Amino acid sequence: MKFAPIINPDVRKPAPSAVRVDLRKVFLIGTGLWLLATVVCLVLMACGFAMTQLLIICGSGVAAGLLMLLWEHFDRWNYRRLGE
Repeated sequence: MKFAPIINPDVRKPAPSAVRVDLRKVFLIGTGLWLLATVVCLVLMACGFAMTQLLIICGSGVAAGLLMLLWEHFDRWNYRRLGE
């Protein structure tokens, strides 16, 4: 019966444990792509195209990626410290 776990919580399956994921790779790849887009915008800007708004967006992506890397560093440090 599909409603059995709702009606009777004792028949529910146990929840899976949380998996620790290395977010550094994800944030590094994303930041690298934003950095590549920034370089492309700078090259196009040097060629005479109007790329000011796109350059601001790409720079913001790089800044957000660096902030996320910083957050992940302290989150991982805190996780290790609490695990001891």
